[in-house]
Amino acid sequence: MDCLTSPIIVFKSAWQDIIPEDILKNIKPSRLLCAVQQEEMASLTETLVYIMPRTYEAPMPTEWVNIYTWLGIQYAIQFKNNDQLNEMTEIAPSKLSEYETKLLNDLRRWIYNKRRKALKDRLKSAEKSEMKILFENQKGLFED
Repeated sequence: MDCLTSPIIVFKSAWQDIIPEDILKNIKPSRLLCAVQQEEMASLTETLVYIMPRTYEAPMPTEWVNIYTWLGIQYAIQFKNNDQLNEMTEIAPSKLSEYETKLLNDLRRWIYNKRRKALKDRLKSAEKSEMKILFENQKGLFED
């Protein structure tokens, strides 16, 4: 359920609405792949989507630029987007440093936890709404 219904977590920015639809539609398959691999982290695609609006805000430190461009390459490889792959091979690192990998994994875990919390909150509020409707319906049964 988490893979299919959890909200997409993105960096809060005026640019958050410009994420391409083709990337957004590939989040669910990426989440499913992570679930099959038993990773309790956000997928690489989700992480790419989270960082994307941030890139429009202001320059980023070199480590995060490397992470972002590496994520772009991984996305192009995973979803066989040769146009993107050809454009990015010149600017993206082929491998992340240990430090960059740690930063990326920390962010992936943070996104995963935020996503799970948002889903739980959404389910709780839906449950409360259902209980309120049920109570109102039952209340009407006993009124004259």
